[in-house]
Amino acid sequence: MNADHRRLDRLREGQGDIGNHVIDEYVAGRLSRRDFIRRGSVVGLSLPLLGAIISACGGSTTTSPSSSGATGQSGATIKAGITVPTGAIDPVTVADQGGLDMLAQTGEYLCLSDQTLTLKPVLATSWTPNGAADVWTFKIRQGVKFHNGSPLTADDVVYTFKLQTNPAGKSAALSALGGVLTPSGVQKVDDSTVAFHLEAPNGNFPYLVSSDNYNMIIIPNNYNPASWQGSFVGTGPFVMKSYTAKVGASFTRNEQYWGAKAKPAATQFTFYADQTPLNLALTAGTIDVVGQFAVAGGEQLLVSGAPYNIIKLKSSAHRELSMRNDQAPFTDPRVRQAIALTLDRPAIIQALFKGYADLGNDSPFAPVYPSTNTSVAQRTQDIAKAKSLLAAAGHPNGFSTHMATEQLAEIPQLAQIIAQSAKAIGVTIGLSITSSTTYYGSATFGTSPWLDATMSLVDYGHRGVPNAFLTAALETIDAKAGTGAWNAAHFNNAQFDKLVGQYVATADLSTQQSLAGQIQTLLLNETPLVIPYFYNYLTATAKNVSGAYPTAVGHIFLQNATKS
Repeated sequence: MNADHRRLDRLREGQGDIGNHVIDEYVAGRLSRRDFIRRGSVVGLSLPLLGAIISACGGSTTTSPSSSGATGQSGATIKAGITVPTGAIDPVTVADQGGLDMLAQTGEYLCLSDQTLTLKPVLATSWTPNGAADVWTFKIRQGVKFHNGSPLTADDVVYTFKLQTNPAGKSAALSALGGVLTPSGVQKVDDSTVAFHLEAPNGNFPYLVSSDNYNMIIIPNNYNPASWQGSFVGTGPFVMKSYTAKVGASFTRNEQYWGAKAKPAATQFTFYADQTPLNLALTAGTIDVVGQFAVAGGEQLLVSGAPYNIIKLKSSAHRELSMRNDQAPFTDPRVRQAIALTLDRPAIIQALFKGYADLGNDSPFAPVYPSTNTSVAQRTQDIAKAKSLLAAAGHPNGFSTHMATEQLAEIPQLAQIIAQSAKAIGVTIGLSITSSTTYYGSATFGTSPWLDATMSLVDYGHRGVPNAFLTAALETIDAKAGTGAWNAAHFNNAQFDKLVGQYVATADLSTQQSLAGQIQTLLLNETPLVIPYFYNYLTATAKNVSGAYPTAVGHIFLQNATKS
């Protein structure tokens, strides 16, 4: 790399040990340009600084694609269709896609995890870690006002985070922040600065306070989150005009917005219980945007020459088959491996997604993650080996068991494929396919088919880093420590817990990749769960609409949308 080292030395000033290490890795050629931008954004290097460093090293100064893409006229009313929120729009308790979509129409996060997994400032203008990555300091944007007229200050951020990290509370954000940050670790430095003192080093912490952790919109100091549905009070580019549960919502442009004013004069959202009427609404011209659609049932939108814009995002969203490691016959890893070996993954992807998905390898490390270790061999179908493993485990004639799952998108078809595949090794799987409400129950152990069934097939939405998939879904269950809250496999492995702790702690990409390889190998050996694929996130708009910006976690941002 032909670098201007004198210029680089000037750019390095004040960037700290971790920031300078990321710069060193790029200069030495150990980080690609794309990984440098992503990794640099995580550790607090601004996008202009990243562009300047790339330029000093002889590269292009363009750091990331624009989030706008709008080409039509401003001032339109954009009509969108999304899945119906399942409960109250409460920043603390929302745990569904329709709900998170509503939060983000008027609420804003400290930073945005964009379509390329790059972090961009929103209500935080910058962030920096200390040398150990166990204290992260965020500068809060000045000149921002909530829709009720009150100014945004560090007090609002501190209140929001203390509320969301209260272990005695019901925050859905604890799935990512549990065991990472406690209320006492949220500290005001001054009116425009907040420091997060973590329970342990965490090299990816900014993702956990970004739009990826969708509950974490900033709300006013001392505001009752249970009242939020009545006002949708936030700092965002739209303000609520109306909200009707189970029906829809409408928003108007926030003329007092701190940033660039929204291009639409208004937006209207209609809620749909399933995707068939949602897709029909787009084809009939009733709506302009489908927030998300699945390949199964959405084939008409994907037909070559169809009059729609399709936005396809690689993602870490997946379906996860858990097998109870504490219940026979799945106490033996050979039995769990045998089930995994019955699946023809490429055929499943073609049948269910027409290719709009990536192969899964029975760990949460998706191909979209820079830290995924690609040297770990892909598991493939092997019926002979599966039968041999089953016989060695004492089940030469197979066995019967039961799987619980939900009626959502292609999940019932996947459940049928898993059951049919298992028959090839003599295993009979009875299926219980219920509504999502019944399946999740209260989402706590002892009250939820998701967490309690011998086999459980669940949906996991996208995250920009695999932390929550590793900790909440696989770490040893410990309510006091906040780990294993989603551990439907009841997996308990001290070596795994140690490796995950090391992975979470490091801010160095090459170290992350090395640890990821060890975790991926351990999970293939133990097979507490099966992840057959990571599906693409799909959004559709009418041809005359541009600038709609989905994220793979489930948001649909419309402030830059136009209609011609």
